[in-house]
Amino acid sequence: MFLRDKKSGDLVEITDLGGLCDPCQDSVEGRFHAGEEMQENQPFSKASLAFPSGEELPRCWMDPDYRD
Repeated sequence: MFLRDKKSGDLVEITDLGGLCDPCQDSVEGRFHAGEEMQENQPFSKASLAFPSGEELPRCWMDPDYRD
């Protein structure tokens, strides 16, 4: 799955989809998808990511108390 880094605007390939959907994790593993060479995995804050369309990530992916 690809998301967009809000700061740089570059695409980020998420390599840990389970962590992306887990609201108890503040960050997720991924790598920038820019340039000619494959980048190394690194942690990305979920707050710094959005869908490529610009839509924010669902609250249930980020807030463990989203039902309250």
